[in-house]
Amino acid sequence: MNNSIFDVVIIGGGLAGLTCALHLSKHNIAVLLIEKNSFPHHKVCGEYVSNEVLSYLNSLEIDPFSEGAVSISKLKISNYNNKEIETKLPLGGFGMSRYHFDNLLFNKIKEKCNVVFKTVESISFQSEIFTVTTQDNIEYKAKYVVGAHGKRSNIDKKLNRKFSKQQSPWLAVKAHYDYEFPLDTVALHTFKGGYCGLSKTETEAVNACYLTTYSSFKKYKGIEDFQKNNLSKNPNLKQFFSEAIPLFDSPITIGQISFQPKNPVENHIFMIGDSAGLIHPLCGNGMAMAIHSAKLFSEVFLKHHKDNKINRNTLEKEYEKQWNKTFSNRLSTGRYVQKLLMNETTANISFSLLNKFPGMLNAIIKKTHGNPITNA
Repeated sequence: MNNSIFDVVIIGGGLAGLTCALHLSKHNIAVLLIEKNSFPHHKVCGEYVSNEVLSYLNSLEIDPFSEGAVSISKLKISNYNNKEIETKLPLGGFGMSRYHFDNLLFNKIKEKCNVVFKTVESISFQSEIFTVTTQDNIEYKAKYVVGAHGKRSNIDKKLNRKFSKQQSPWLAVKAHYDYEFPLDTVALHTFKGGYCGLSKTETEAVNACYLTTYSSFKKYKGIEDFQKNNLSKNPNLKQFFSEAIPLFDSPITIGQISFQPKNPVENHIFMIGDSAGLIHPLCGNGMAMAIHSAKLFSEVFLKHHKDNKINRNTLEKEYEKQWNKTFSNRLSTGRYVQKLLMNETTANISFSLLNKFPGMLNAIIKKTHGNPITNA
């Protein structure tokens, strides 16, 4: 395998990387997927997926509901002043843990393409060929490389990506809990310095994942103190964290989460999923966007691959154009909505307006979500 030149090396085995590997391998593309952790494993994630990608997943022979996914059709939002809004989600979605979802995709691809569990140390590009070197100093060569390594990685620093040089004020915490919670609902509860999402997964555990600023978090002694004395100022979160039974030994965390704009193509590497751009979790669409971005790249690549005479520059420009057309407005809307909800004054005004004009909330949801996407 090490002497082979792959058509595509995908770095990262999250939703975007796994979906991309599955899509390309269906069309006999020689793919190598490099992922640092073996499956299954938990990830910090909201674990709600918009139905916009459901038909596409079905075309890849992935049926979330046959795997126990929870159908979600309602959204509940509250703030720490006890104002609440409930609405029906325009498209709806499903709840599934990353532990199960990623492993489901992995089991689909492991017989179709090469997979190695290693950490990538460097990527070089010379004479139209990439050399990807892992921590054990083994080199893998490919005509094209896809970056699906997630929100922030050492790879980004080595590629000299602009956002990786700047400190980010955000961290996220996630755990599963045993708690009576509506199967059909995803909830978003704000607190001072952040917001927390709640929804059920295929095991009927409730996934609680919250995002907060370092400046808010560092005022407290740790996660338990922060949840008890800050999150719990929101009555909904107070009830949840006082009654819910933790199912993890301890919550899992991730820091330095950057919502700054990123380029879909860097150093000739095609970025997909969070590597290309991260929507604020309050929009509830990050998982669907990761899957959708894998579809975008796969389709553009396969279109140009047909005649075996790919022009790299043309391919890069077309993917970047398609990515921006599909996602740039969603990301901008997400940043704007976050600013409104993170400010106490504008959050109260926003809640009052949304209660008075409920159609506005559905309009915002539609701005951060796409139309249902078609088959592979």
